[in-house]
Amino acid sequence: QVQLVESGGGSVQAGGSLRLSCAASGDGDNRGCMGWFRQAPGKEREAVASILRNGDRTYYANSVKGRFTVSQDTAKNTVYLLMNRLKPEDTGTYYCVRRSYADCRVEAEVGYWGQGTQVTVST
Repeated sequence: QVQLVESGGGSVQAGGSLRLSCAASGDGDNRGCMGWFRQAPGKEREAVASILRNGDRTYYANSVKGRFTVSQDTAKNTVYLLMNRLKPEDTGTYYCVRRSYADCRVEAEVGYWGQGTQVTVST
């Protein structure tokens, strides 16, 4: 059973930076993708960024392109999300996801979810 554990959330002022980490355990499969979703208060959950386990191809939501960077350390089974120039609209709960196929953008198709980590950006 794959388990995903996020860390690195917190509170920051607008313009600041945070780095989220997600460590996967029980996962011996190097195929598919890992990534991040987020859910703001009163809004639907949305895909933020993802990366292929084998090849490093990445996806970013338009709202975070140029500000967020997703990366991975396959030896540690860990994916990261570096968030720069944070905005108040980036506030929400960020969830790490894992899927055995190449597309981590569709919520209904995600296989595994982390418990979520809170990110709060103040003005």
